[in-house]
Formats: sequence, C-alpha cells, structure tokens
Amino acid sequence: MIVAIDGPAAAGKGTLARRLARHFDFAFLDTGLLYRATALHLARAAGAADDWAAAEAAALRVAAPDLADPELRTETIAQLASAVAAIPPVRAALLRFQRGFAASPPDGKAGAVLDGRDIGTVVCPDAGAKLYVTASVEARAERRLKELRDAGVEAIYLRVLQDMKDRDARDSQRRTAPLRAADDAFVLDTTELDVEAAFAAARDYVASKFGAR
Repeated sequence: MIVAIDGPAAAGKGTLARRLARHFDFAFLDTGLLYRATALHLARAAGAADDWAAAEAAALRVAAPDLADPELRTETIAQLASAVAAIPPVRAALLRFQRGFAASPPDGKAGAVLDGRDIGTVVCPDAGAKLYVTASVEARAERRLKELRDAGVEAIYLRVLQDMKDRDARDSQRRTAPLRAADDAFVLDTTELDVEAAFAAARDYVASKFGAR
C-alpha cells in the first residue's frame, strides 16, 4: 500500500506525510532529502549544479544514513537541491532508490508514504492513494520565514517569497518530471487549514482508498 504525496515547498506535505505514516504504521520517505543529500555530496566535492556528471556521481553516492545529516536542512543546500533536481541523470539515479523503498518498505511495514514532487506522477504512478498538498505562495513564504527565524536564521519576508517563487518556477518548468498534481490525486489546499484540519482531511482520504485493508 503506497501513499504518494506531492506539492510545492512549505505547503505542509512533510508534516502531513509523517503523521499519516505514524497513523497507518507505514514506512516514511522524504524524497526531497535524497536531492538534498545529492546536493550536499556535490557541495562537499566542490562541484557545480551545471556539471551533470558530477551531480550524477553525487546522486549515486546517496545512501540511507545520509538522510540524517543536519546540514541537509540549510537553505543553501535546499537551493542547490532544487537545481540538481532538474538534472535527468540525477533523477534517474534516485528513482531506483525511491521505487525500491516503495516496493519493499523497511522493517516489514505493510505500506509506505513517500513525500516529494513527482511521486504520484513518475515514481509511483500506480500508488493506491495520491495527495497533492498546496497553499498560496504567500502563505508558504510566511511558513518558511517562521521556520528560519525559529532556527535562529536571519531572514527577510520579501527575500523568502522571491526564493519560493524561483523554486516553484524551477520545479514546475523543468523538462524532466515537473511538479504537477497527478490526474487522480486528491488536491488539498492548506492555505486556510490548521495542522489538525489538514491531517483529518488527508487521513480520511487515505482510509477511504485502502478501506479495511
């Protein structure tokens, strides 16, 4: 049983995905961390985002333990990850990791929740439940600003908003696996929803798709 969750940055899909995984006792994979791990390997090797061979080599080095590195959460790595995510060989290298996780969830779990940008459209197009979590770019910028400030990072709203718009453009306009909602996805707009309301809507949708199973 696979739950595919897609959507733009700071829409709330990560929090939602983790809660759904706990609720249904499924394995959880934040696929965005795979691209951040690729970016981190690339940065540590002093590689550039326009060097496809170096980026692919970085992607092939990604392993499960890399996903716990705290440096993955920095804004610099987030921006580089968005750039390398547009590189077809990088996406191909990480596609195998993601599909393997979905096909054989760790720890003997009965299902998997994957959170990303192209899970329902490319990685797991046959997933039993697909959600596309979104929100207005202004709301998402406010959320990201709060995250940064809570982490002690100096940030300006207008800069965060522009970075969000730039990232949205890269994600939605790339040639390979652009960000979009799958045709059969349940679209959940969290602009006006609090965490509990968003979770309830997503939980009920997933339960309706898998039923007694």
